[in-house]
Amino acid sequence: MHEMSICEGIRRVVEDAAAAPDIARVTRVRLELGRFAGVERGALDFAWEVVMRGSKAEGSVLEVIDLPGRAMCFDCAKPVEINDRLAPCPDCGGGKLMPEGGDEMRVKDMEVA
Repeated sequence: MHEMSICEGIRRVVEDAAAAPDIARVTRVRLELGRFAGVERGALDFAWEVVMRGSKAEGSVLEVIDLPGRAMCFDCAKPVEINDRLAPCPDCGGGKLMPEGGDEMRVKDMEVA
């Protein structure tokens, strides 16, 4: 379950950002997650609860912002959103697509108390 190691990395980011003594706890973390990031959401939620125990983020809400898959179509020369890496262009039906996004994963922001 690589979601556990993902949450451990997020914990390090959160702890660094919340290291100030005037921050008692983290109440919410917003994570941008691309369609092709290869993360199973149920496993991520489970790992979040386990990994955040004992940290300033214990009991916090993990809010996931879904980002679409994106590609450049060489047939119609347009940037398009795709649901599958091997899908044809939704505009022209062409098959020459270069993936440009959808595998992102980053902490967007967090709420603290």
